[in-house]
Amino acid sequence: MLKSINDIKNEFLNTDIEDVSRLIDLYLGDKRSGVQAVLRTYQKKIQKYQKELARLQMMRKYEEEAYSKGKKCIAGLDEVGRGPLAGPVVTVGVILPRDFKILGINDSKKLKEEDRKILFDKIMESALEVTINFEDVETIDEINILEATKKSMLKNIEKFSIKPDYLIVDAIKLETYIPYNAMPKADEKSISVAAASIIAKVTRDNYMYELDKQYPQYNFKKHKGYGTKEHIELIKKYGPSKVHRKTFIKNIEFNT
Repeated sequence: MLKSINDIKNEFLNTDIEDVSRLIDLYLGDKRSGVQAVLRTYQKKIQKYQKELARLQMMRKYEEEAYSKGKKCIAGLDEVGRGPLAGPVVTVGVILPRDFKILGINDSKKLKEEDRKILFDKIMESALEVTINFEDVETIDEINILEATKKSMLKNIEKFSIKPDYLIVDAIKLETYIPYNAMPKADEKSISVAAASIIAKVTRDNYMYELDKQYPQYNFKKHKGYGTKEHIELIKKYGPSKVHRKTFIKNIEFNT
């Protein structure tokens, strides 16, 4: 007796994507138009899944090169918040297991906020270790944003209880005894750095939401401290707060 089309739909719905190809082969001979429509839908999903796996494999390139040279523990480092007029810079270090596979991992700037939050939880659950560090406005003003970012990343490295023997960093050169690869757009090219970028972005955004409660007049929840036209106008209107970077807003003329 033939299964109903609805039963076949449910069978596909309840099957992991890795096993869908087997189901497609099983029902290829069923010529009912409803079944063929289900097969076409899942053939497209398989193609999308395989494309995503290929993208993730490309993002493992630099990690796999390091493993092939005998490295055992690789950490990705990234930052969020170098450009804003207010709030800290947040740096994150992430050590992933070699077989780490979570679909959708990418540079945090390419992801929707809701997707970043989902991936944040998955990364935190699956990573071998994550270190998070904040460098405050006072430090940024005192030693400049680049040096504050370097200082923060070095703290990330110090915080690891699992000591990495190789680092992949997004474009920032560090004074560390650990060998590393600092390359532009590493958050697009390295799965470890992409994971770090997601943790950093969600962490800093959450911090800025809290600052918004303390300083609602600046609307931090919307612009996260970046120099949008609205933010600059609000600084002019209300003057700077304790969480604004003095060296970043020194050329803004405040209303008196």
